[in-house]
Amino acid sequence: MGNRRRLATWLNGYYNYTVILTYAGMLIGLFGILNALNEHYDAALICLMLSGFCDMFDGAVAATKERDELEKKFGIQIDSLSDLICFGVFPAVFVCMICEGSRLSVFCGGVYVLCALIRLAYFNVTEEERQKDETGSRKYYQGLPVTAAALLLPAVYIIEGYMPSASMQGFCFVLFAMAIAFILPFRLSKPHLAGKLVLVVTGAVLFALLIMGLGAAL
Repeated sequence: MGNRRRLATWLNGYYNYTVILTYAGMLIGLFGILNALNEHYDAALICLMLSGFCDMFDGAVAATKERDELEKKFGIQIDSLSDLICFGVFPAVFVCMICEGSRLSVFCGGVYVLCALIRLAYFNVTEEERQKDETGSRKYYQGLPVTAAALLLPAVYIIEGYMPSASMQGFCFVLFAMAIAFILPFRLSKPHLAGKLVLVVTGAVLFALLIMGLGAAL
């Protein structure tokens, strides 16, 4: 505790192992955005999925350490800010690039980032209130979690690859649909063990296909 307090006197923030995965996910997301801007789409989506992997486990890592109230609030904020970059701005940039900056992609990208921003800010407010009365993690999502982009975009990209005649504008539809789902007030139960296994297997298959595509491109 003393070391952390002394460190905080000359650096803003809180520094311990519980934030490492969050920071790593954000940096990977930034690298993915750069790949998308350079039209390296397979590499960009690999980064998106790796960011999703980091986000999947950062909460579990944080739960292994006893934290005070300020540390918990700091964790909530940096997690959402990282999510905005990785699963808000990143997917919008990816779709705008792959659709060659079409008006529809720019419009959908703007709506998507705005809805992601609203959802994450609302989560921060409600989560701080919830933690005043409850312990442990949430049992459900309020609306579609923004991290869904880490599976949905790679899936659409791979499907499009097997359908040469398909229009790239399908990405715009998926982006817009996710945006609306972010702010709709429906409850989505968090997956239990079986659901998590399905997500992990699906992610592993998509990740392997992207790696194969990247290898073929090289």
